[in-house]
This record gives sequence, C-alpha cells and structure tokens, in this order.
Amino acid sequence: MNKKFMEELNRKAGAVNDYLDRTVSAQENLQKVVYEAMRYSLLAGGKRIRPVLALTAAQIFGEMEINILPFACAIEMIHTYSLIHDDLPAMDDDDYRRGRYSCHKQFDEATAILAGDALLTKAFELAADGALALKDPVRGVNAIRYIAVCAGTEGMIGGQIVDLDAETRTISESELKYLCERKTGALLRVPVLVAAAISGMEGSEKAKLLLEYADTVGLAFQIKDDILDVEGDSRLLGKATGSDAKDGKTTFVTIYGLEKSKNILKALTDQAILACEKLLKLQTGEQEKEACVFLRDLAIFLLERTY
Repeated sequence: MNKKFMEELNRKAGAVNDYLDRTVSAQENLQKVVYEAMRYSLLAGGKRIRPVLALTAAQIFGEMEINILPFACAIEMIHTYSLIHDDLPAMDDDDYRRGRYSCHKQFDEATAILAGDALLTKAFELAADGALALKDPVRGVNAIRYIAVCAGTEGMIGGQIVDLDAETRTISESELKYLCERKTGALLRVPVLVAAAISGMEGSEKAKLLLEYADTVGLAFQIKDDILDVEGDSRLLGKATGSDAKDGKTTFVTIYGLEKSKNILKALTDQAILACEKLLKLQTGEQEKEACVFLRDLAIFLLERTY
C-alpha cells in the first residue's frame, strides 16, 4: 500500500489505541484481574478497522474527530468482547488470538467471560459519556441505539447464533449471507450509522453511499476471512487455520470454491471503490476528498491483507 494511506491508517489507529489505553487503565484494586484481562485482549493489536471507519466517516461528514472518538472506541470494545467470547470452548474453542493465547487460555474461562461482559458494559458507559459531551446529546442517544441494535440479536449476536447452527448442518447460500451481514457486517455498518447520527447527516446522499461502502466491505471482509482460513499463514494471522473445515462450517469457500470466492471478493472490492468514487464527487473540502481516497485505499488494503 502507498505510504500516505499507511501513515493515515496508523495515525487513526494510534488515536484509538491511546484512547482505549486511557479509558481501560490498569488498576490495583480487588477486581484488578478483570482489568488485566480486559487490557490483555483490548490492547493486543488488531487492525482497528471499525473505529477507523467511524473516524473517516465523521471526517467526510465534516464532524470533529474528538466528538466521534468515544463512540468509535465503544464499537472496538464491543468487537473485542465478541472475540473473547468467540474463542471460548463453548463457542469456537480457539486457543490463540492475534498471535498469543486467547483470553481464556491466558487467564481462565470465568475471567474471560467477565472481561467480555465488562468491555460490553464499559462500551456503553463510554458512549453515554460521549453523548453527554455533545452540544446535542439526542444525537448521541441515537448513536447509542444504533450500537445496541447492531451488537444485539438483530446484529452481531444474531449472526453468531446462526454461525453456531452452521456447525451442525449445511446452511444455504441465503442463510450464509444472512449470517455474514450480521456477525461481521453489522459492526462494520454501525461506524457509519454512528458518524451520521453524531453529525446530523442521517439519510443524506453521503450517508447512503458510505453505508453501501460499509455493507460491501463487510461482506468482502468475511469472504477474505474464509479464504485466509484455507490458505492463510497462521503465523501472520496469529491463530490456527483450517478451523472452519475442522468444525464442518459452511463458508463461501465450501459453497463456491476457492477461485470463485476470490472472484466474488474482487467484485465486491470494485463495488466499494465505485461507491468511493461517487462519494468523492459530492465533496468540496480537501479533507473530505482525502477521506474518500483513504476509504478507497482501505478497501484495497482489506482485499490484499494477509492477516
């Protein structure tokens, strides 16, 4: 990827990391172990795609980064809690995450469950604080509702329960798409919804194009994950490969095969790039235009990623 894109990606991810580090600080109280487990998973690295997308969408809407940052980090906390619970023996039973032991292996199952629960509740505390700091707190309340819906039974959790079902039977193509739209797509869609709510741009043409971009990238992201599970390098991924086949899960690769899945991934990336090009034509400010170019490069980055 080009240098300018990587510098901006690292800047935004760095802002998120700093905020998370300050928000979930180490404690020396009786419950310090749960803070240790929260920080262990939350600060373990990761691409920070969801909060970066929120910050970039806010930039396109002309909103100040400081106003969106609490909500962006709340989304990342929810994503991290979902990974902690996803790795548990009762779910995917994965021992490694981001190149080291998953939370329940580093600590224990009970602590991992509580750490995930704590991150989820901390996320809403953080978002509520962000809402109260806005000139119009109602916009923040709308953003919080979007987060709740996308993280709940009609969003991520709904997708996860279908994913568990996919381990016991062969699900259809439409069911697989339903799963992906919720388990992966919901938390890639919500950054745009939140940014639109905070900036008062809900329903705008910019918001519609950004949602099209997010939905397309969300599906592409899951297909890429399916491909990497087959041919990825576990050292780069930071976790074992082949788990989908081991668990007997229906994936895009099992339905379409590897090559067709790659073709679908490329077509979705092209669709996301087209949305960026349409979005670019609506921009007048230089920063907004740069944000559109960044999103285009982000779609390519996610297509080419090896982890």
